[in-house]
Amino acid sequence: MKHQTQTPAAPAAGDRRRRATVPPPRAGRRAAVRPRPSGQWAAWAFLAPVVIYLLVFYAYPLYRNLDLSLRDYTVRSFVQGGAPFTGSANYVKIFADPTFGPALWHTAVFTVVSLVFQFVIGLALAVFFAKNFRLSATLRALFLVPWLLPLIVSSSTWSWMLNSDSGLVNAVLGAFGVDPVNWLTSPDWSLWSVTIANIWIGIPFNLVVLYSGLQAIPAQVYEAAELDGAVGWQRFRKVTLPLLRPVSAITLLLGLVYTLKVFDIIWIMTKGGPSNSSTTLATWSYRLGFGNLLPAFGPGAAVGNLLIVMALVFGLVYINAQRRQAAS
Repeated sequence: MKHQTQTPAAPAAGDRRRRATVPPPRAGRRAAVRPRPSGQWAAWAFLAPVVIYLLVFYAYPLYRNLDLSLRDYTVRSFVQGGAPFTGSANYVKIFADPTFGPALWHTAVFTVVSLVFQFVIGLALAVFFAKNFRLSATLRALFLVPWLLPLIVSSSTWSWMLNSDSGLVNAVLGAFGVDPVNWLTSPDWSLWSVTIANIWIGIPFNLVVLYSGLQAIPAQVYEAAELDGAVGWQRFRKVTLPLLRPVSAITLLLGLVYTLKVFDIIWIMTKGGPSNSSTTLATWSYRLGFGNLLPAFGPGAAVGNLLIVMALVFGLVYINAQRRQAAS
C-alpha cells in the first residue's frame, strides 16, 4: 500500500496578513530594556570647558579676594600662608579711613557723568548714522578707533593733549586768548580730565550697541507714526525711545559695570592725584594692595569687594526691572 505524501496547504491571504503584523518574539528581557545612546555625555563634554573656565578665572579669584579681605596678610604670609583671621576688621578700617569718603564720591561722579555723556552722544551719533547716507559706513568705522586702541595708548595720548606746558588743548585755548589750565596737576580739574578721556573712549561702544538697536526697529512703525502725525522730535520721543528701551538698559548696565572698575585710564593720567583729587575706589584698591612699599592686601581686597557688591546690586536691579517689564 502506497503512502501518499500530502503537501501542506498554503496559508490563506488573511492568515498571511495576521502573521505579518505579529511582532517577532523578543530575544530576551535584557534586549527590551537596553537604553538607547543619548547625547548627555556629549552635552557635558561641551559644557566642561565653560565650567572649568568659570571656576578657574572667576570663582577661585573671588574666593581668594574674599579670603584676603578677612585676614591680616603681610608679604611674608601672602607667600608662605598662615595669615591670622581678622573677620570684618579690614572693612572697618577702610570705612574709617579718611580716603574712603572722597574716593566714593569721585567714583560716583566719574561713573554718572561718564554714563550720561557716553549714552547721550552715542545715541545722537547712532540716530545720525541710521540715515545711511553716503560714507556712513566709513565714518562709523572711524568712530570705532577710540574703542579699538589699547587703553594705555589712549590714556597716554590724553595725558599729552592735556599737558599744562606742551599740551594741544592748552595750545588751542591760548590761540583764543585763554590762560593755560592745569588739567592733570590741579585738584579742581584732575577728576574732570580723566572723566573726559573716559567719555571719549566709551562713546564708540554706545554707538555700536544703540545703532544695532535702531536697525532692529521696523520701518513700518515709523510709517505708521508719520500717518498719525508724529514727526521729528515727537517721533523720536514717542517711538524710538520706547522701542529702544531694552537695548538702552543693557547698554547702561554694561557701561556702569565697566566704569566702576576703570583703573588704567586714571592711573596713567593722574595716579589718583594730586592730593587724592581723582582717586576712585578702583585706584585706591590698587594703591593699597600694590602701590606701597608695605602693601595692605586685606584692605585693598576689601575695597575691591565693595566694587563687586556695587556692580552686583545694579545687576540685580536690572534683572528685577526686566522681570517686571516682562510680566506687565
